[in-house]
Amino acid sequence: MTQEAILEPDLPILDPHHHLWDMRGRFGPDAPPPRHGFEALLRRSPLYLLDQLLADLGAGHNVRGTVFIECGAMYRAGVPAAFAPVGETEFVNGVAAMSASGLYGEARACAGIVGHADLTLGDAAAPVLEAHLAAGGGRFRGVRQSASHDADPAVLGPLARTPPGLYRSDAFRAGFGHLAGHGLSFDAWLLEPQLPDLIDLASAFPETTIILDHLGTPLGIGAHRGQRQARFGPWRDSILALAERPNVVCKIGGLAMPFAGFDSFLADPPATSEVLAQEWRPYVETAVEAFGATRCMFESNFPVDAGTCDYATLWNAFKRLAAGASDDEKAALFHDTAKRTYRLEL
Repeated sequence: MTQEAILEPDLPILDPHHHLWDMRGRFGPDAPPPRHGFEALLRRSPLYLLDQLLADLGAGHNVRGTVFIECGAMYRAGVPAAFAPVGETEFVNGVAAMSASGLYGEARACAGIVGHADLTLGDAAAPVLEAHLAAGGGRFRGVRQSASHDADPAVLGPLARTPPGLYRSDAFRAGFGHLAGHGLSFDAWLLEPQLPDLIDLASAFPETTIILDHLGTPLGIGAHRGQRQARFGPWRDSILALAERPNVVCKIGGLAMPFAGFDSFLADPPATSEVLAQEWRPYVETAVEAFGATRCMFESNFPVDAGTCDYATLWNAFKRLAAGASDDEKAALFHDTAKRTYRLEL
């Protein structure tokens, strides 16, 4: 790739959504060709640890800090399954401590940590949350438990592992009820047709901050191929309904994943930031208009979104989309909403 010139290089950015992982052992030399776009991008980026993150943070944008989002990495071995995800928090807190030393630059990587807990454990989820808080070194901010499901398993591919209706289940809500008491937020990843489940959840727990990941993941692959534009209306209606719940915040990003079916995914040559901004504009402008800039935050979703573009191009696309915003609105979209929502001191 030829890196684009950085737009507005001084604009402060807090990247509220990225991962760290080591999947080098997952795909051997004799592995069959990838059967899903998500598997293809994992093969492109099987290793994404501090060195790879720092390379992206140093690509030219003024990234001041980041928030790590769970991805099933570095789980503990030899412990009850409920506590295995605490190993991921321990691992990421170590990376954050390295960054906080200042030896790796001014940006504070993993200043906030969002881990995984199985909230369907009900009351038994409480000690898992406490273990995350203890392991997080003061950086643990919330939980993500994906509810993503589609009747067509080809839509999610290797991520098709969750039954339908998770966020409506009594067991899940019994565990979810412990988040507010521990001062924790909840990151929600689900697919566009499932957004009514999240609307209901947000209404039932108004005291818990809920962050909608990836704009609710519009669909345009598998059984939904060719239907993305037809589904825009229902997606917009759900976004407007979620925006009426003051405890919901929207992350703007994730459209570079395969699920929306944009032509830019795995394009050769890669799409420019102008092309990406054109593709994504209807979703981004709708979300910002619905929630307002103070309840929206741009996210990189790296290295997942590297299936479409590099880190510099991604943030250039967001800056093009925000070109007409005021200085205060840009500050919220790129930095302040994330800082406030994840309760960070940078």
